[in-house]
Amino acid sequence: MLNKYARAFFTRVLTPFAAFLLRRGVSPDAVTLIGTAGVVTGALVFFPRGEFFWGTVVITLFVFSDLVDGNMARQAGISSRWGAFLDSTLDRVADSAVFGGMALWYAGTGDDNVLCAVAIFCLASGQVVSYTKARGESIGLPVNVSGLVERAERLVVSLVAAGLAGLHSFGVPYVEVLLPVALWIVAAGSAVTLGQRVVTVRRESAEADAASRGSEAAS
Repeated sequence: MLNKYARAFFTRVLTPFAAFLLRRGVSPDAVTLIGTAGVVTGALVFFPRGEFFWGTVVITLFVFSDLVDGNMARQAGISSRWGAFLDSTLDRVADSAVFGGMALWYAGTGDDNVLCAVAIFCLASGQVVSYTKARGESIGLPVNVSGLVERAERLVVSLVAAGLAGLHSFGVPYVEVLLPVALWIVAAGSAVTLGQRVVTVRRESAEADAASRGSEAAS
């Protein structure tokens, strides 16, 4: 849901910056790699130590590379299958680092095995949600469903909650409960989205198989 509106807004905002990078000879692939490295560093250096505010600041600075690299490719007229593959693959790496960092915190100093398991579920379900769409499209199905919680929603909810929860270290009371609540919301939403994708692929595959049998019978 957020993908549809947020991408359009930030694309307009970041277009001048993307043009600036192109003029400096920076390639879209370089932006993809640097952005992913920044997100992974922010998540795995700060989150396991409970420094959620600063970790979120670092991640936020780099997460917009996901919009900048595509914008650059379109402006330069060099959009390619390789670029799309690299971008999608490294998105999965970045997402894994974010939820993996949270899981490491709860497995260690955070001392909450349940929330560690919820963070791991968020990590795994996010990967599977993406896989279901990619796999459905690879067998010729449109997979026409957005789903309740996609990548944008997972990141926005989790990072906003993590950043606010990190204010606890600055003396702000009660905000530490926001991250557990966000993780439960993302976990539930991801489970619903996975179910939506699976049901959609099941329906579309049945329709495609029926159409194929009909064509064979007619011939």
